Amino acid sequence: MSATAEKGVRISRRGFLASSAVGAAGLAVPGCTSNKLADFLELSESARHAPDGEEKWVTSICGQCEGGCSIRVRTVGGRAVHIAGNPFYPLNRSGLCPTGLAGLQVLYNPDRLRGPLKRVGKRGEGQWEPISWEEGIGTVGQRLREVRERAEPHTVLFMTGEGPGLMGTLIDRFCRAYGTPNDIRKLSPDLEGRALVGRCMHGREAAFAYDFDNSNCILSFGAPLLESFVSPARMLRLYGYLRQERPGPKAKIIQIESRFSPTAAKADEWVPINPGTEGALALGIAYILIREGLYDRSFVDNHTFGFEDWRDADGKTHLGLKQLVLQEYNVDAVARATGVPVATVLRIAKEFATHRPAIAVGQMASTNALYSLMAVHALNALVGSIDVPGGVVVPPEAPLKALAEVELDEAAQRGVSQPRLDRPTSGDFPLARHVPTAVPQALLNEQPYPTSVALLYYTNPLFSSPEPLRVARAFEKVPFVVSFSPFLDESSAAADVILPDHTALERWQDVPAPPVAPYALFGLRQPVVSPLYDTMHTGDVLMRLAGAIGGSVAQAFPWSSFLDVLRHTTAGLYETRHGAIVEPFTSKPWTALLEERGWWSSSDRTFDEFWAQLQDKGGWWDPMYYFRQWDRIFQTPSGKFEFYSRTLNQLLAERPKTPSGDGADRACLPHFEPPRFVGEVDQYPFHLNVMRLMPLAAGRNCDQPFLQEILDSHLGMRWGSWVEINPQSAEPLGIADGDLVWLESPVGKLKVEARLHPGAMPHVINLPANLGHTAYGRWAKGIGVNPMHIVANEHDGLAGFSACGATRVRVTKA
Repeated sequence: MSATAEKGVRISRRGFLASSAVGAAGLAVPGCTSNKLADFLELSESARHAPDGEEKWVTSICGQCEGGCSIRVRTVGGRAVHIAGNPFYPLNRSGLCPTGLAGLQVLYNPDRLRGPLKRVGKRGEGQWEPISWEEGIGTVGQRLREVRERAEPHTVLFMTGEGPGLMGTLIDRFCRAYGTPNDIRKLSPDLEGRALVGRCMHGREAAFAYDFDNSNCILSFGAPLLESFVSPARMLRLYGYLRQERPGPKAKIIQIESRFSPTAAKADEWVPINPGTEGALALGIAYILIREGLYDRSFVDNHTFGFEDWRDADGKTHLGLKQLVLQEYNVDAVARATGVPVATVLRIAKEFATHRPAIAVGQMASTNALYSLMAVHALNALVGSIDVPGGVVVPPEAPLKALAEVELDEAAQRGVSQPRLDRPTSGDFPLARHVPTAVPQALLNEQPYPTSVALLYYTNPLFSSPEPLRVARAFEKVPFVVSFSPFLDESSAAADVILPDHTALERWQDVPAPPVAPYALFGLRQPVVSPLYDTMHTGDVLMRLAGAIGGSVAQAFPWSSFLDVLRHTTAGLYETRHGAIVEPFTSKPWTALLEERGWWSSSDRTFDEFWAQLQDKGGWWDPMYYFRQWDRIFQTPSGKFEFYSRTLNQLLAERPKTPSGDGADRACLPHFEPPRFVGEVDQYPFHLNVMRLMPLAAGRNCDQPFLQEILDSHLGMRWGSWVEINPQSAEPLGIADGDLVWLESPVGKLKVEARLHPGAMPHVINLPANLGHTAYGRWAKGIGVNPMHIVANEHDGLAGFSACGATRVRVTKA
């Protein structure tokens, strides 16, 4: 609970469970005033007693996180009253996580914005005036048109946080047609990590997936498999399958991380490790595989490049992975760096090698994240787990119809050629696609140029970025800020105009499934109810803004609505004559069914019939996956998996101060770079681990009471923040369980409740993310503390990943 939390009253279990399957024996609501609790009870009661009228079920896609689960929503009299998983959809197969079950609390949240707003006081004063959509779009369109007429379209910033799909395509199209290079996105750290590792080692910038269902050993380096790993419902179902349903031997799961997380608790083994040293451990395991001949010689010899030392066209010899690992990563050195005992390193290396097919998966928040992820992925290649059943797979994309290329006028061509705000110089983050946490400094410095307009779509940088007060100062320097959020979050509160979007249950949207399995999957989100308020789909708003700007920008958007564009792109699924509308699962293999029916199993004679089936069933998929298509999987210069990344070699050659000799070769190979930390160890003795809990993993769910009620499964914490400290570390500090403590880093200070937990390593403290809002409604504002206030703004120097684990703190009793 938060530092200022009060003991709350309890309501009955029946009342709490009235409108959701998420709940507990009672509902304690510390931190909520009686008015807030009354509002919550009113919401629960109104959801339970639905109006009279027609009852029907509508299929859609959950919008609570990036997982892309398909849902069936029961409506009565035009009101949504219940959410269930879609039994047809292969991703979640009827299942939903607790976050998905709470989705109605977004739709009926009493703190939603009712329509467009214009700021009438100073920023942050909270003085707003309702306006019409005509005025809102006209105001924003006029400002954008004026900036373009001044030949400054590149000074417009469009920040987004939503995942891939048609909205991302349209935002990119808008930015290109308008003439700004600053389409900057906050992407999933896991998927972006996989994409950049794929670029370096596979030669294709696409996030690969894992065939967990058929793996016999899963070696997880910090990946939150059962909390926030891309698709929680899919992973929870998968865990049950691996443990109880799968015939034959059960898969072994080894979790390597500094906290005893829910994943660690459910794994066969938890291996505590010093923060930021996961890459060293992966290379230590590689040392055992190579030295003892436990690697897959056939795959390494025939399908990899850079394992052995090699010579280039000029006859120059280059270092290979084998020599690097054997020279630098003996088990004793790795044990000293990681804190993992030698015997443990030896054992898990041999278990990984002998329980094939095996998968190594990683997720890190350190300054050496890219090379660490490359080291983890190298283990997959060493045991031959690339594009085989039970290994790493590269699912094809759904065959959507592409939009016509945008024709750029002279102003747009000049604008998009300017440097981006997140990479002001050519040497910054050479591998990165988007570095949103670098934007605030660019705004403050007005480098490489001042920013004239900021557009914010499903992102809240004034809350979720490191050092939020610095970010707020940065956005104060932007003359005009527009938010499309349906809620008054911290960033919207600092905007000049708000053009609120529909919520997920009110809008059309395509949802390509995240890469979680070896098949192509496309989900269709459709409105389950009519919009409750005067909101508008942001895709439609973009088209109207383009029309207001005029010229070539308007010509780039010839459609009348987002739905028109969605139908156009989705027609590609029908026209390709491949795959199938999702259907109920049977015991008969899908390959056999498709062989009987033909590879195109749809009986729809027209696209309209196909569209109707897509709406009814919820998605399309192609379950066929052809393994070992090396030309598709490896698009590197060598046509093989590259331990020595020639893609990275080329990028680094263009960077100032590129290392030479063996240093240049090491820079192209998986290797361990000691992580950087902000704060000297003698002043700040603890590592800060910002943990992502399943209920709030997406970062936008903290305004939902049912999720606040089930925050933590370890300690039973809810409705606030806490810090986990090892009892051995707390004793000399005089800290007892439940005491209030100060957490202080070189950039900030927070007051929070301490919970003593043996699952915290002695030199690591754990603090939950996505709490501590200063806005966002009655069930988010003032609940807990925001760890970003004490997180330093550090990055991985090559990939631009935000290094939220690179901060040290000290703990004192309050």
